Amino acid sequence: MSAPIAEELAKNQKSISVAEFFEKNRQILGFDSAPRSLITTVKEAVDNSLDACEESEILPDILLHIERSEKDNVVIIIEDNGPGIIKEQIPKVFAKLLYGSRFHAIKQSRGQQGIGISASVLYSQLTSGHPTKIISKIGHGEPAHYYELMINTSTNDPEILKDDIVDWDRPHGTRIEMEMEASYVRGRRQSIFEYLKATAIVNPHARITLVEPDGNEVMFERGTDKLPVPAKEILPHPLGIELGTLMKMLRYTERQKLSPFLRYSFSKIGHLTAEEICKASGLDPEEDPHDLNRNQVKKLLEAFTKVKIMAPPTDCLSPIGGELIYKGLEKEFNVDFIATTTRTASVFSGNPFVVEVGMAYGGELHKDDRVDIMRFANRVPLLYQQGGCVTTHAIESIKWKQYGLNQPGGGLPSGPLVILIHVASTNVPFTSESKDAIADIPEIKDEVELAIKEVARKLNRYLNKQSSLKKRREKEIIITKVLPRMAEKLAETLGKDVPDINPVVAKVMGNLLVDRHIKSNGNGGADVSIRVKNFSGKKQELKVHDMLPFEIEGPVPEPKIITMGNDFDYIWDMVISPDSSKVINYSVASLDENEIARLPSLIVEGLDEELVTGAKAIKGVN
Repeated sequence: MSAPIAEELAKNQKSISVAEFFEKNRQILGFDSAPRSLITTVKEAVDNSLDACEESEILPDILLHIERSEKDNVVIIIEDNGPGIIKEQIPKVFAKLLYGSRFHAIKQSRGQQGIGISASVLYSQLTSGHPTKIISKIGHGEPAHYYELMINTSTNDPEILKDDIVDWDRPHGTRIEMEMEASYVRGRRQSIFEYLKATAIVNPHARITLVEPDGNEVMFERGTDKLPVPAKEILPHPLGIELGTLMKMLRYTERQKLSPFLRYSFSKIGHLTAEEICKASGLDPEEDPHDLNRNQVKKLLEAFTKVKIMAPPTDCLSPIGGELIYKGLEKEFNVDFIATTTRTASVFSGNPFVVEVGMAYGGELHKDDRVDIMRFANRVPLLYQQGGCVTTHAIESIKWKQYGLNQPGGGLPSGPLVILIHVASTNVPFTSESKDAIADIPEIKDEVELAIKEVARKLNRYLNKQSSLKKRREKEIIITKVLPRMAEKLAETLGKDVPDINPVVAKVMGNLLVDRHIKSNGNGGADVSIRVKNFSGKKQELKVHDMLPFEIEGPVPEPKIITMGNDFDYIWDMVISPDSSKVINYSVASLDENEIARLPSLIVEGLDEELVTGAKAIKGVN
C-alpha cells in the first residue's frame, strides 16, 4: 500500500535560509538593474559609515573609488575613518543577513534591519564569483584585520576564505572592496554622483570623495564641523502598540506587578499615569502581568487610548535643522531664493517623527521643467519610486497657483524650483524592503503638506516682491528716458545747464534718494556732504558705504571704517522715517577735479536696487 500523499509532500518541505530567499528575490532589496545595483551598494556602505562615525562622534571622511573590471563588472571600494569593527564581528556584519545592532533600538538611524551591506556582499558573490575583501582597524596600535568573505546561502552564515593581519596607514576605520555586475552612469537623476550630492546636502558635516572610473575626482567638502545632535534610545510609546506585541511584552517581562511593568516598559508612563491606566482597564496594579488573559490585555490596550498620555520624547530624533538645510542647498545650487522650516515633532502609531522642508528657487535652475523633488528619510536620499511616495502625493495635493507657480494637469508644479523634504523618525514606514518610498501614513502626509505650505508662503512673498520690483523697474526705465529729454529741451530753451533729474525720479518712484555734493574749500581740499532722503512710504534701515582711496577728516556722524590696502570703506548705519532726510558731512585735505570725476559711486546696503536712486544698491554683504 502506498504512503499517503501528505507524507510524500512532507519529504520535500524544509526551512529556507533568509540568505537563500534573497538570493532568489534580490530585486526586493534594490538589485534589479545594473545601475541601481551599484547605487544600492554605495548607499548601504555610505549609510553604515555615516552612522558609525556619528555614533563615535567622528567627523566622517569617506572615500568612494569605482573602477571598471572585466566584462560588465565594476569594483567598488569604500573606505571610512570610523571606529572600525572588532575582529569577531567582522564576518557577521558583512556576511550574515539580518545581523545588526539597531533593529531593536527605538531611535533615529539610517539602517536598522541588518540587511543592507550583507545583501551587497551576496549580490557581489552571485554576479562576480569573487569574495568581498574587508580591512578594519579599531585604533592606534591595534592590528588591521583583513578578511575575504562569502555567504553560505544555505545557512546564512559567513564563509571565511582568508583571515590575516595587514599594514594599513589609517589610525582607525573600515575598508570594503567588492566586485559585481553593475554599471556606472552619470548625468541623470538616478546616479552615484546625484546620490552623493544629495547626501552631502543633508549631511553637511561629512566630507565625501568620489573617484570615478575614468579617474576624475569629485569632492563634496563638508560645510560644517558640527556633528548632528545624537539621537537617544527611548522606550516604546503605549499609543500604537498592537495587541500581539503587548501580549508578548507581558509574557516575557521580568516585572512581577502590572504597575511597574507599565512604568518601566513604556515611555511617558509615570506612577500616577500607570495607576490611571490600571483603573481605566479595571485591572489591579498589583496583579502579575504574566497572568493576564487575552481579554484583560485588550482592556489594557483600550485604556491606553482613554488615559491622557504625554507624547513620546523627541530626543530620539536628530533633524538636520533649517540653518544646515539652507547651507546645504546654498552649497550645491546657484539660486536666488532659499527658505526652510523644521516642524515640531508629531506621532504616528506611537512613533515620533519630524518633517523638514527646504525650497531653492531661480538662479541657474531650469524654468520650464517640473520642480526637482529631493526626498530624504533619516538623512538618506530616496532616488526611486518617487510617484509612490507620500512626500510626492503631498506636493501634488497642494494648489500651487496660489503660491505663484504653474501646475499643469494638476500634478507636480513647474518652475525653477527644488523642493527638499526630510522625514526623520524612529521607524520610517517604507513601502518595501528596498526603502525607496515612504508609505501614505495620514499623519506624515499632513505634516509634509503643512511644512511645504509654510515654506511656499515665503516663496510667494518673494515672487510677489520680485513682480512689484519688476514693475517699478519698467516704470523707472520709462521715466529716465523721458525726463532727460525734457530737461535737455528746457535747459536749451532757457540757456541754462541741464538740471539733475535724480530728485524728481526718486520722488515719482517713491525711492530712497542718495546724492553726494562736493564743494572746494579754496585750500586745495573739499567739503563733502551726502544727503539721503526717503521718498518711500515706510521707514528704511540701511547702511551707506563711501569707498574712497584716501582718508577723510571730521566726519559727522562718525562712520565705521574698514581698511582695504590703500582704500577705505566708510560705513554709516541709518534709520530714516518716511519723507525725512539725513546728511553726512566730512572734509578732504586734498581733492582736485580729476579725482572728483573718478570717485566711485555711493553704495546702499540693505535695499533692492529698484528702491534706490543715485547710488548702487546691494541686499547684503557677507
